[in-house]
Amino acid sequence: MKTIASFTVDHDTLEKGMYVSRIDGDAVTYDIRMKKPNGGDYLSNGALHTFEHLFATYARNSKFSDSVIYVGPMGCRTGFYLILRDRVNNEQAIRLVQDSFRFVADFSGKIPGSERKECGNYLEHDLEGAKSVAADMLGVLENYSAKQLCYVKADQ
Repeated sequence: MKTIASFTVDHDTLEKGMYVSRIDGDAVTYDIRMKKPNGGDYLSNGALHTFEHLFATYARNSKFSDSVIYVGPMGCRTGFYLILRDRVNNEQAIRLVQDSFRFVADFSGKIPGSERKECGNYLEHDLEGAKSVAADMLGVLENYSAKQLCYVKADQ
């Protein structure tokens, strides 16, 4: 079998940030790396789960809602994938992520979709953990530009 594209990225050189992972037709996959890979510090399951609910809720209610294909966590617990239709340009995608993370960092109240009938693991949420991760990433993404969306090659 062929090695999938995300496994060809040198995770030992990957830093926190936002990257274009792949483009498939009109679908652009963004790799939002919230923790340094293999750094020993990962998103806790509760924070990851709550972050997913809040990030997806915000993105799917934004002005780009018709272009949001998928918002979901990475299995390695170092970040999220955001898949958007290419009618959202890179600068708009960065702004959407910044706005989404600001929403999470400032959120208070009942977590959307956190009732038993709405969620398959409704007991495992951590709002304070999600807010902390969002606030940390806002610092990383504060002045982010489209030029920074490319993975840095190990030999660069």
